[in-house]
Order: sequence, then structure tokens, then C-alpha cells
Amino acid sequence: MTAPVDVVRAGAGGHTLPVRFASTGDESRRRRRPRAGLIRGAVAVLVAAVAIGTLQITANLAYDDARAGFDDALTSTGSTQTLVQEEVDALASAVEIADQLVQTDTGALASPAARETLASEAADAGGTIAPATDLIDRDLPVAETKPLPFWQLFAATGELTDQTRDLDELAADLDGASPAITATQTRLTEAGIALLSSAAAAAPAFEAAHPSARNDAVIALRDAAAVSSRTTVLDESAVGSLAAMQDAAVQVVSTEQQELAEKAGPLQGARLEIEAFARSLAPGVLLEFDWNPIVNGAGYNGSMGGLTRWWWDDPDRATIELSNSVAEQWPAERSRALVAHEVGHAISVKCEDMYDSSTQDSIEKWATAWAISMGFTDDANGVWAYGYPPQSYIDAAYGCR
Repeated sequence: MTAPVDVVRAGAGGHTLPVRFASTGDESRRRRRPRAGLIRGAVAVLVAAVAIGTLQITANLAYDDARAGFDDALTSTGSTQTLVQEEVDALASAVEIADQLVQTDTGALASPAARETLASEAADAGGTIAPATDLIDRDLPVAETKPLPFWQLFAATGELTDQTRDLDELAADLDGASPAITATQTRLTEAGIALLSSAAAAAPAFEAAHPSARNDAVIALRDAAAVSSRTTVLDESAVGSLAAMQDAAVQVVSTEQQELAEKAGPLQGARLEIEAFARSLAPGVLLEFDWNPIVNGAGYNGSMGGLTRWWWDDPDRATIELSNSVAEQWPAERSRALVAHEVGHAISVKCEDMYDSSTQDSIEKWATAWAISMGFTDDANGVWAYGYPPQSYIDAAYGCR
């Protein structure tokens, strides 16, 4: 029996054979496959990272743009809200003043129609204020803190876009409300001014209807009417001017009643005729009259006395005091001449540069000259008491009317 050949051992005889044959190529291929997988995975990760980075950048840019638009809209809408709030406040203030004017008006001077119009405009203004106030009271949105991940950024961008649209719509509504507020304010102001103007326009006729009122009351009425006629806005001063006019009107009536009470009696008719006569000689000069038994040392035994005080300031005004005997002798020519002399003193406030007022003699000569220039030739015109005036005074007096 032959023993098996030991290949390994046989190698000692001359040839050594490898344990495995042609194994080099297979081993190499097995080592390359894991490297390719790693590369493909790395590429995929890189692509994903780039994609995520791109999304992040895009989301950031989109958010920043939306946030800028939101901030601009928020600032603009807030400013519009403030502006409309100021307009509403001004209108509400005007409504309050209008209500005060309506309540203050007593009907003594202002037109009833003007009062009704103002009251109606004030009531209608509420329909303009209410919807505008609703817009002003709306809360403005607040942007949340900027998120970090792109998916949250995209969501926040969408929310900002919606909020910006809402702000733009609110701003448009506010802008739309503003013209109505302005128009209402204009109508209300015009109605208030019309009320004051009607009262001021009625003042002259009211004054003329109360000729015996005292000068101070008449001047107060004129001053208040002048203020009211210059009023252009509805504020507290407008209410004050109307109140001042009405207070003055009350004083006009009250002082006239007092004057008429003082002149009551059998001579009242003659006294009032004389006063009207004197006023007709000096248009534009406020004349107030007092009556007494003795004036300037005269009044008894057929004598007549007169005394005039005048003021150089504005308006032209004077107070004439006459003795009762002037009324007793009315309408005698001598009584008319004496009254003309006193009016000559009073009207000098309109013509102070026409004569020398430095001496009592020149003052009396002027009044006498003026009475003569008016055609009153009876010696009671001042000639009997003060002598005949210079012709230059008479000539000058023709220019004083």
C-alpha cells in the first residue's frame, strides 16, 4: 500500500504551491464596494445639507422681507390711527362746544333757525364719531420673535403677510373715515359760526330798540358782538362771546328800564322826544341823558340849564344833563336851541381837531358855533350865555356832522 502524498510536505522536494489559487482579484473587488457606498452616502448628505441650507437662507430672506413690510405697515397704520384720533377728538370737542352754544342761547339775539341747525349738526356728528372710534380702538398686531428653523420661518412669514394685509385694510378704512370727519367738522363749525354771526348781526337792531339804555351796557353789547363776528373756530371763547353778548343784552334792557323809571311822570313824553331829537343831531355818538330840577345853576323861573360830559376815547360817547324846564318848554325854539348847544359839545368827540379845546371859552364858543351851523339861531344856542362865536368856528362846525 502506497502512502498518500503530502503536498505541503512535498514542497520540500522542490515546488511550493499556495494554499488558494487566483484569489487576488476577488479580494480587491470586495474591498472597493464599501468605499463606493460611503462616497454615495457622503454625496447624499452633502446634497441634503445644501438643500437645507438653501431652504434656510430662502426662509430667512422671505421672513426678513415680510417683517420689513409688516413693520412699515404697522408704523403707517399707527400714525394714521393717531391722526384720525386727533380728528375725532377735535370733532368731539366741537360737538361739546356746539351743545354749550345751544344751551347758552336764550333767543334774545341769535336766529332760532341757526340754533336749530347747530343742534341738528351736533346730533348728527355722533354718527361720524362712532364708526371712526371703532377703527381707532382696534388693537394692532405684534410680531412674534423671529424663529430659527426654516419650516417655522416659512410659517411665520405667512402670518406676517396676513397681518400686513390686515394692517393695510385697516389703514384704508381709517383713510376713508377721515374725509367724513373733516366734512362733519366743517359743517358743525359753520353752523356754530352762523349762530354767533346771527347774534352779532342782531345786536345793532337790538340796541336801536332800546335807545334809553345806558352807554356802558350798549358798549358792552357792541364789544361782545364784535368778538363774536370775528370768531372762526368753535372753542370755549366762542361760548364766552355768546354769553357776553347775551349778558350785555340783559344789561341793555335792564338799564333802559331803570332810565325810564327815573324819567317817569308827566314830563316823560317830552323828555323822550328831546332825547330822540338830540340823537338825531349827532348820529354815531352814544348819548345818555340825566334830568334834574337845577342843572348848571339854571332851571327855575323860566331859565334852562344844560351840562355835557364827553370822552375822547372810542367809541364816541357823551352824557347830557338837562333841567326839567327844558322839557317843560318843549318844543319851543329856545328849548331846541339849548339842546343843540349841548349836542355841539357831545359831537365834538368826532371833530376834536377842528377847534381849540384848551380853554372853557373856546369850548363854549365851539358848541354855540355848531348849533348855529345846524340852523338854531335862538340866543339859547349859547350866544346869550357865552357871546357870538368867531366865524371861523362856525365855518369849521359845518364840517362836523
